[in-house]
Amino acid sequence: MEWAPATEADHIDGVPARWVAAPTTTAEAAAVLERAARDNLAVGIRGGGTKLDWGLPPRRLDLLVDTKRLSGVLEHAAGDLIAIVRAGTRLDTLDFGSQHLALDPLPGATVGGTVALNTSGPRRLLHGTARDLLIGITVVRPDGRVTRSGGKVVKNVAGYDLGKLYTGSYGTLGLITECVFRLHPVAGARAVVTTPVPRADLGALLATIRAEQVVPSAVELDRPDDGPVTVAVLVEGTPAGVHDRAAQLEKATGGTTSADPPPWWGRYPWQPGETGVKLTAPLSRVPALAEPGVRGSAGTGVLYARLTGDIPARLDRIRAAAIAAGGHAVVLTAPPDVRERVDMWGPVPGLALMRRVKDRFDPGHRFAPGRFAGGI
Repeated sequence: MEWAPATEADHIDGVPARWVAAPTTTAEAAAVLERAARDNLAVGIRGGGTKLDWGLPPRRLDLLVDTKRLSGVLEHAAGDLIAIVRAGTRLDTLDFGSQHLALDPLPGATVGGTVALNTSGPRRLLHGTARDLLIGITVVRPDGRVTRSGGKVVKNVAGYDLGKLYTGSYGTLGLITECVFRLHPVAGARAVVTTPVPRADLGALLATIRAEQVVPSAVELDRPDDGPVTVAVLVEGTPAGVHDRAAQLEKATGGTTSADPPPWWGRYPWQPGETGVKLTAPLSRVPALAEPGVRGSAGTGVLYARLTGDIPARLDRIRAAAIAAGGHAVVLTAPPDVRERVDMWGPVPGLALMRRVKDRFDPGHRFAPGRFAGGI
């Protein structure tokens, strides 16, 4: 296929590309990457462009592979609750009728980008993350070879589970072209019970919610710069069951029930150009991380923080709190001046193993060089 000269819009986090290619099939993508390998070109991948400022800028970028034409649903096996989707497909366009892919997409995000960065929304509590819902994957390796892993059934144990390796790899190991996902039935009804609470009482409220055993789909919290923490619990199921579970939660928490989540639901707390951090912690330590500007899943211990003011000092403080709680703090996005002053990744267990994987899959270090932890 033809390569086009890059324009000013063709860059990854400010690093301009020389060429752009937009394959429509896995075979075309393989031909593109085979040529790139032959010419020793550094390659970057662009899906919806919603998270190109995550991680670090690539050290160099010759070819930008755009997946926008690599889109569409290849198969939907409703009886097996699976779907095969091309990587450039926008998640917010997927329609499987009475079934759905439970990843709570942000507008514009693509299948490939969601898997490459392992991003998942509030309902990860009940349905799992992108890594959990992915049961098969097709990838073009940096040398142009096509690799497939997994299959079209949920209980598949054939071969290595390379899907989990590529999930969260930031595009440093190859180009994802197709994904096989586990689907779930669309619930007949839903309700959201919302409760404002002082931070001092947050731990007790979360313990109360867990004790009610209402099997929520999501338990989210939001702490603005001023005011109380808001906790929102999503319950889904049959109309009668949802009504009873929501009433049970209302009585236990003193909250109020609505049909729809609050406006902040499933949104990162930062705006473009601000500093955003992902925090993790055991459930019992979530209240310790609920500082102003923090939002996310109190049900899974995955939170997101917007940092302002003296960002290096605040990052040191919140990272120390996360590590003390048994978790981590990773800077997902930040302006260039902040990146130069902070450690984006913090301590990375298994970094030596990650380097060996990179050497094996991309020995020339041509795919998104420098985007990931440790300069991978």
